[in-house]
Amino acid sequence: MLEEATEREPPSVAAAYLALLAERGVDVLFGNAGTDFAPLVEAYALCAQGSAASPRPIIATHENLAVAMAHGYGMVSRKIPAVMVHVSVGTANMVCATMNAARENVAMLLTAGRTPFTELGMSGSRDGYIHWAQEMYDQAGMIRELVKWDYELKCAEQLHTVVDRALAIAGSEPKGPVYLSLPREVLAQSAARAPRPVDPVRAAAPAAPDANAIAAAAHLLAAARRPLLITSNGGRDKEAFAAFAHFADRFAVPVLQQHPRYLSLPSAHPMNLGYDASSLLGEADLIIAIESDVPWVPARGTPNAHCKVIHCALDPLYRHIPIRGFRCDLAITGGAAAVLSGLAEAAAGKLNAQEIAARRAWVTDERAALMRRRRLREESASRELPIHPLWVSACLDRLKDQRAIVVSEYALRLEHCGFEHADCFFGSSSASGLGWGAGAALGAKLAAPERPVVAVLGDGAYLFSNPAAVHHAAALHELPVLFIIVNNGMWNAVRQFTLAMYPKGHASRSNAPAFVRLDKLPAFEAICAAAGGHGARVEDPAELPEALARALAVVRQEKRQALLNVICRAD
Repeated sequence: MLEEATEREPPSVAAAYLALLAERGVDVLFGNAGTDFAPLVEAYALCAQGSAASPRPIIATHENLAVAMAHGYGMVSRKIPAVMVHVSVGTANMVCATMNAARENVAMLLTAGRTPFTELGMSGSRDGYIHWAQEMYDQAGMIRELVKWDYELKCAEQLHTVVDRALAIAGSEPKGPVYLSLPREVLAQSAARAPRPVDPVRAAAPAAPDANAIAAAAHLLAAARRPLLITSNGGRDKEAFAAFAHFADRFAVPVLQQHPRYLSLPSAHPMNLGYDASSLLGEADLIIAIESDVPWVPARGTPNAHCKVIHCALDPLYRHIPIRGFRCDLAITGGAAAVLSGLAEAAAGKLNAQEIAARRAWVTDERAALMRRRRLREESASRELPIHPLWVSACLDRLKDQRAIVVSEYALRLEHCGFEHADCFFGSSSASGLGWGAGAALGAKLAAPERPVVAVLGDGAYLFSNPAAVHHAAALHELPVLFIIVNNGMWNAVRQFTLAMYPKGHASRSNAPAFVRLDKLPAFEAICAAAGGHGARVEDPAELPEALARALAVVRQEKRQALLNVICRAD
């Protein structure tokens, strides 16, 4: 125990804090340090001399990267990681990444130092020029809207209560980040006065689906001829992956995964009808949206007037979104696996076997047509120059390990890259805070070192990730990840949305519309090589398979990071 590490003096609050995190199962602390870290640095040195457990310290040289790595670690391990940043300025730098974690319900303990509040007289009082200007009236105000809870540790006596409450709230569904500020003077205090509770506070059990609501949903399912199941994040619940497959097959309900961040169904499943809900909205007479914050985009299509809509989620009204007006005939609170299990039980025996068979035949025809279109598009893309982005996904599909983890920040085409197991694909947050993918891939590799990890990123997303910091972290922490940059030299989303709003406007006829082109980009492959990795530039579609195979071999066999800078066309 920490108390046995030294007989000369009691441990500090900082040392007791690290020991408590380890005791509560927080095994990794990502951080970018500043003057507020002095008590923690000293505490880690004390831990190294004794037998006290503490979270593994992971340096990330930018706060956005630190939180992205924690995000990746948490989404794969399902553990709660901790992050520590430097006072107000560090908090400001991690707001974007925090929004990503909040929207995707990734539990993490975000912490920041607090500029010393005393000018003299205490251990940890101000002793540097920056300690005046960095203080804020409400440091947590920058991040409060994005976290489930925030607090400032006031004294040693609060330590166990505050940490346990923070972890319990973060781990209760809907999960998410919490924020705790840690004043330097408090961290430097003696922990002798910190009382130890008998038991930690536990996370709350998720709400069970209401039986009457499930019965009503089963009645609607039994009456439907063309039901659709739409999901975005159902696969965040690991048990839901199998539950979706079983439910969809048993009742012949096609599944559409609208902008998925976690996959909920094997790619080859006969009820998998792809990733664009707008294609079948008009035919549906029942939509069951499970963990889908945006089940369709109204500007691109809406359900017909007679279609019934059921929303099922741990928060089916998505209260974090200020305006959300999707049709809702029934809302059910509960996790994806629990909802599907309850609905399957309630619907058993209520559906006509002939209608199920007719529905299955309809889905089979739809899927066959979908697969034909995909094959034709792939064949055409294999010869296009510049390289078509979907060809990158198709080549990765052929060469990746079946259990590989692929992290995509906008660039991967799921229609052309299949996944048959849970927790193999992770997509960028619905908040779209750029710079997430590279760090998340590093965090995923840290959580699952035995599995290959690939990050597929757009050029803009890669620039936002702080590439030098990313490749430094990959080298420093020995995290061999393959980064594939789908480089079209522009902000393609800006281009696409401009064309959508003004299809015949002046910008549509311009060769260089403002704020779109990203000319004179650096040689991304050289940045990776500078950190000791393998880097290559690919411009010919015929050369891509070999270049990809070589990069994967470097990662697998040489245990080095690799980067392919694939020069692509805009799509």
